[in-house]
Amino acid sequence: MRVHLIDGTYELFRHYFAVPPHADQSGIDVGALRGVVSSMLGLLESGATHVGVATDHVIESFRNDLYPGYKTGAGIEPALRAQFEPLEEALDALGVAVWPMVELEADDALASAAAIADRDPRIEQVLICTPDKDLAQCVRERRVVQVDRRRDLTRDELGVIDKFGVPPASIPDLLALVGDTADGFPGIPGWGMRSAAAILTRWAHVENIPDDPATWEMNLRGSARLAESLVRQRADALLFKDLATLRTTAAVGDVDAWRWRGPKASFPALCKRLRSDVLARRAGEIAARAGLA
Repeated sequence: MRVHLIDGTYELFRHYFAVPPHADQSGIDVGALRGVVSSMLGLLESGATHVGVATDHVIESFRNDLYPGYKTGAGIEPALRAQFEPLEEALDALGVAVWPMVELEADDALASAAAIADRDPRIEQVLICTPDKDLAQCVRERRVVQVDRRRDLTRDELGVIDKFGVPPASIPDLLALVGDTADGFPGIPGWGMRSAAAILTRWAHVENIPDDPATWEMNLRGSARLAESLVRQRADALLFKDLATLRTTAAVGDVDAWRWRGPKASFPALCKRLRSDVLARRAGEIAARAGLA
């Protein structure tokens, strides 16, 4: 069997900017929420049996204590922010495992679930469904892969190397050096993707890169400048690597807890509140075909 792990926060943002607003019975916009639920139904219709959705219950996490510039919820449109918790309620009513993160982030929950599923001998493949480059660090051979559902693109370990120039284990190091604007840390001045990938191919991790560029054993243009910048800000590089390293300690249960057993009894009433009988009907039909009704 296969496990599908979904970045619910990414899906909510994606649908918010892709689908028109839709008011529920109270006049509150639930368009993005409905879009995500419909997308999960599509996944189940395609044959998915074990599904977990990670969400950022709040945007801030322990990483904000480590680095003041780390991303926050500032600037999120109120109509979008108002759909965070209702999405968790809707997915739970659908019967899908939901992991709302507070101290950790949704990415940490996905990394935790991927590690659990990878250790389960019953699992043929783990599909981490998000284009977020952070999750590339979790990819392992063809067993744990990253999927961009919007682009219908699957990336295995060779795909990660082809895309980023380094294997999954070096992704946090790469992000530490070049920065991650989405997460709010700048990287080390002067370091770009090509130079970082070239040096990490040789040294693998920031901690291993020597201070003296003469020992790098490679003909890299501007190596003296890069080395000087790294020496000056190595502590920052290690901090940024810590920020980019996903934790695998989130409480997400086990693979059996992620099996979809059909919508809960509360789902039809929730769909009525969302003014969408279609969602309730689709869920019922999927459950019936799977012998769950």
